[in-house]
Amino acid sequence: MQRMVEIEKFDYENAYEASLRPSQWDEYIGQEKIKKNLRVFIEASKKRGEALDHILFFGPPGLGKTTLAYLIASEMGSQIKVTAAPMIEKSGDLAAILTNLEEGDILFIDEIHRLSPAIEEILYPAMEDYRLDIIIGSGPAAQTIKLDLPRFTLIGATTRAGMISNPLRERFGMHFRMQFYAPQELGRIVQQAAQKLEKPCEEKAALEIARRSRGTPRIALRLLRRVRDFAEVEDEAVITLPRTRYALDELGVNEEGFDELDLRFLSLLVEARGKPIGLSTIAAALSEDEGTVEDVIEPYLLANGYLERTARGRVATPKTYEHFKLSPRAQGALL
Repeated sequence: MQRMVEIEKFDYENAYEASLRPSQWDEYIGQEKIKKNLRVFIEASKKRGEALDHILFFGPPGLGKTTLAYLIASEMGSQIKVTAAPMIEKSGDLAAILTNLEEGDILFIDEIHRLSPAIEEILYPAMEDYRLDIIIGSGPAAQTIKLDLPRFTLIGATTRAGMISNPLRERFGMHFRMQFYAPQELGRIVQQAAQKLEKPCEEKAALEIARRSRGTPRIALRLLRRVRDFAEVEDEAVITLPRTRYALDELGVNEEGFDELDLRFLSLLVEARGKPIGLSTIAAALSEDEGTVEDVIEPYLLANGYLERTARGRVATPKTYEHFKLSPRAQGALL
């Protein structure tokens, strides 16, 4: 019974988040260069009456990779089948997914870098030749059966592009790197979502949420829902700037978008007095796994100049010392 409750809760939360996603191409804000190129490729494929070439999206989590996959399916007039690489444990799992696809369908695989080498080998002919090779039996009696597959489009998403094998990466015809969003773009996303939540948000309040969202729409939408809670408790019909600032301060999200974990991470680097710290040391000090540090914490700090990676480890930049109100010479003084 407990297991059923957990599944229902998971589905509800996913459905709730999906309800705030743009349902039409013109509603998708940001990633303008990617959208411009995709529209050309989609239009060309539709004119030729062909399936769209395989697409790889990569970048930090929460930047809209899954949303883009749904919008591409909508533009192509195709059905989309969604799964995640960790769920494909055996060759039979992938075979079942591929054989249930129809002509022009889109298969979206999240965290595709986590596919096992054995699964990748089955995927290669499926992507290139739309053929599935199934081995029946073992030893000298083993036989290979070749099944033709309908022409489909594989959309892969990953937060760690460097972990994708070269043979798999080369089989994607289009590669797109997702970029962090500007505060103005996130502000528009927040206001658009606020309308869907039937809780209007002042422009200045939306921009305040945007500035504290680490350039990430998923974080912006999460903070919007929490700020809305604060506003509803006070019976406020509109989300205002003062209420937004109060709510975000209470949530421990500062003006740079740093939460407690970010500040602990940067404090470690500052306390190291300019000496590089290894990833494993940082992960142990934060009680987090190395993947979380690399995929969740570091990308925003790197993109905004708060962190430098060296061959020996991570080092705080002058901007980090300024954030902690230390003079630029403080780093040298501590060495």
